Amino acid sequence: MSAVANALPGVPAGGLSRAQSGALLLLAALIWGSAFVGQALGMAGVGPFAFTGVRFLLGALVVLPLAWRESRQLRAEGHRRGRADAAWIGLLGLLLCTGVVLQQIGLVTTTVTNAGFLTALYVPLVPLLAWMVQRQLPHWSVWPASIGCLAGTWLMTGASLQQLSTGDLWVLASTLPWALHVLLVGRIANRLRGAYTLACGQFFVCALLSGAIGAFTEPITADGLRTAAGAILYTGIVSVGIGFTLQVVGQRHAHPADAAIILSSETVFAAFFGALFMGDRLGASGLAGAALILACIIAIQVQPLLAARFKPQSR
Repeated sequence: MSAVANALPGVPAGGLSRAQSGALLLLAALIWGSAFVGQALGMAGVGPFAFTGVRFLLGALVVLPLAWRESRQLRAEGHRRGRADAAWIGLLGLLLCTGVVLQQIGLVTTTVTNAGFLTALYVPLVPLLAWMVQRQLPHWSVWPASIGCLAGTWLMTGASLQQLSTGDLWVLASTLPWALHVLLVGRIANRLRGAYTLACGQFFVCALLSGAIGAFTEPITADGLRTAAGAILYTGIVSVGIGFTLQVVGQRHAHPADAAIILSSETVFAAFFGALFMGDRLGASGLAGAALILACIIAIQVQPLLAARFKPQSR
C-alpha cells in the first residue's frame, strides 16, 4: 500500500482555499446527516446490496453530465487517461462499495445510534493510516481533535456497546474501507485532474458491484422497490449524487485527516434533522457532544492561521 501512496501526486497549490474546501466538506456532512435515517428505512423493501446498487446508479447518473463535460475539456487540453487511471477509479469504487454495504448490512440489526458512533471510528483511523501508509505524520493538533470528535459522537449518540451485536460488528468493519477512501480520494482526484469524473466513475463501480451481488443473493420485487422508492431517490440523488461529489471536490484541496474531522459533523447534522422532522431531542450530554465536535472542527481550521500569525519572523 505504501507504493500506492507514493505513486499519487500531492495536492496542487492552486484551486480552492482551505476555508472553501472545508465549507464543501461541511455541506457534504450536512447532506449525509440528513440521509442517515433514510438509509435505515430504505431497506424495508429491498436488501442492502440492491439498495446500495440502485442509489449509487442514480448518483452516477446525476453526476454524468458534469463528468462528460469535464472529460471533454481535459481531452481538449491534451490530458488523456489510461489504464492506471481506470484502476484508481476501480479501487476507490471498491472501497466505497465495501464501506457502504458493510454499513447497510449492520443497519439491519443494530440501532442508528450505535451505527453513528461506530462509523465515526474512522476519524482517528485516517491520521493513523496516513502515518502508516504514506509516512505522513499529521500535525499534533489532529490527534486530540480526532479523539474529541469521537468522544463528542459518543456523547451525542449515547451508544450502548457493552455487548456488541452482529450489526455492530458489520458497521465496525466498515470503518477501515471508509478511512482508506477518505485517505486516498483527494489525491486520486488530483491525479486524474477531474473530481467529477472520479465521482461518477466510483459511483458506477459501486453500483455495478453491489447491484450484481444483490441480483444473485437478495429477492428484488417491484413492490419492494416501490416501498423503498422515496429513500432510494433521496439517498441516491442527494446523498450520493451531491454529497459524495462534494466530498471528492473538497478533498482535492484538504488534508485527509482534516477532512475526516470535518466530515464527522455528519453526526451533529443527523441529530439536527432528527429533531426537526422526527421529534427527537438532545439532552445535556448530546448538546455537549455536538459542541465538542464543532469545537474540534473549528480548532482544526483555525490552527494553521494562528500558527502563521505567531510564527517567528526571520531576520
